Amino acid sequence: MTKKKVLITGGAGFLGVHLARQFLKETYDVTLFDIAPLDAKDLIGKVKYIKGDVRNKKYVDNAIKNQDYVVHAAAALPILREKKIIFDINISGTRNVLDASLKNKIRRLVFISTTAVYGVPKHLPEKETNPLDPIGYYGESKVISENLCLEYSKKGLSVNILRPKSFLGPERLGVFELWFEAIYKGKGVFILGNGNNRYQLLAVSDVVDAIIKSMESKTDGEIFNIAAKEFQTWKKDLGSVIQYAKSKSKIVKLPTLPSQILLGLLEILNLSPIAAWHYKTMPVDSYISIKKAEKLLNWSPKKSNKELLIESYKWYKKNRSEIINKVGTTHRVGWNFKLLNIVKNIF
Repeated sequence: MTKKKVLITGGAGFLGVHLARQFLKETYDVTLFDIAPLDAKDLIGKVKYIKGDVRNKKYVDNAIKNQDYVVHAAAALPILREKKIIFDINISGTRNVLDASLKNKIRRLVFISTTAVYGVPKHLPEKETNPLDPIGYYGESKVISENLCLEYSKKGLSVNILRPKSFLGPERLGVFELWFEAIYKGKGVFILGNGNNRYQLLAVSDVVDAIIKSMESKTDGEIFNIAAKEFQTWKKDLGSVIQYAKSKSKIVKLPTLPSQILLGLLEILNLSPIAAWHYKTMPVDSYISIKKAEKLLNWSPKKSNKELLIESYKWYKKNRSEIINKVGTTHRVGWNFKLLNIVKNIF
């Protein structure tokens, strides 16, 4: 029996490696396409890795030839400040992937978008039909890319779009390293506001499940919100991690407006990787409706905020010695928190 072939753009990243592992379990022939090297040792030799840039149309065309499915997860994150870089990767790169997928008659493309397209939540729970008001170049680029996907759907390409909440799990660092390191050392865990706002997250394993279901589903040309079903306030969910870790950490509540002004200034001066998307949404209620995905994809998230945060912290603690000094601009490494490192080390 011939194996189904799937290509994952951004395949060496946090989501890509988790998705590749599951595809292998389901006996897919997996190809990873990424400008970053593949450093997930358990995947080397089991998947095909192509080093390439989604901005290079020729590389993309060659990679997508003879594939059955494409998961387009490659993206420039908000930590990259320059509009040109973010738009080139997220918009021009998406157009290249869509062009090649249409030309090569891909059975289904799944585009990984984001709930950043909603901006600061205004209509809770946010539904797929709600108005979009993105924050920053990252959110803007995802809105434009979604529209491109819908255009290509009208041209005959089978596409589904997923809007996941911030997702984490084993191997996820990025901004969450600030909290995990503080908990590990028993230091203050900083949050914006009083921590009584409900903020929905998502387990990477549940993202993977949603991707596979949206790829194999008969449903086509749709947009789906995906997120955890069980979630509490920041104070309670982070408190659960502190309690699990038996840490001496306390949650430190920062006044919202002064903190946002300061973080905005640091962002402009390039002295912090924390983007407007982070500091504007963190202190407010932020959750979405997942009813559409539950109904049309028969998808249901398995992990709560509490479970996925504890799972992520357990991995961090176990692997801390190997990852503590690695920095970069992806979710699989820690970020250079620059001036915030001083605050982190004091408290």
